[in-house]
Amino acid sequence: MANLSPLSRKFYEPSAEVVAPELLGHFLLRSTPDGLCGGVIVETEAYLVGDPACHAYVRQSPRNQSMWGDCGNAYVYLIYGYHCCFNAVCGKVGVAEAVLVRAIEPTIGIEILQANRKVLRPRDLTNGPAKLCAAMQINRELDGVDICDSSSSLFIAQNPDRSTLLAQRAPLVQTTRVGISKAEDWPLRWYLGGSEFVSKR
Repeated sequence: MANLSPLSRKFYEPSAEVVAPELLGHFLLRSTPDGLCGGVIVETEAYLVGDPACHAYVRQSPRNQSMWGDCGNAYVYLIYGYHCCFNAVCGKVGVAEAVLVRAIEPTIGIEILQANRKVLRPRDLTNGPAKLCAAMQINRELDGVDICDSSSSLFIAQNPDRSTLLAQRAPLVQTTRVGISKAEDWPLRWYLGGSEFVSKR
């Protein structure tokens, strides 16, 4: 995996609505003392300016501070007081848009992921935003880290074989978001229909 390089900051400059489907097929990676772990992004959701479901919709706050910063950084937030979710910040400084990574297909450091999150069925390891964060040990300490830097403890790497993978995991599905109570009918969720690690079909 040494030949995999992070996606550039320019990749995240467009709106989250543009970036979300483009993240599918690339690698979400976590650097640990035991080595890299993570896998292929197979499900994403976009959260936009003017979006009632977006954490930045009402105002800037200590919780969503990272969303207002530079694109290509991580926004990690806590839900239910315990579970974390990872987002990639998009757009210009002050815009506050992000892509939630909802699921990955574990392909790197699987033994590390399994040690962090013990499950009976392999498909349950990372098939949800909180599940993948538990398996990859993504927590609030990683909020705001630069995901465009290979020396970062969390980054998204370009998949040089992305086109082949997308063909293997086809179709690419666009649909409505899940697990929210506001603007749930907005078609801002994308997933690879051929992956068994998608959280919900």
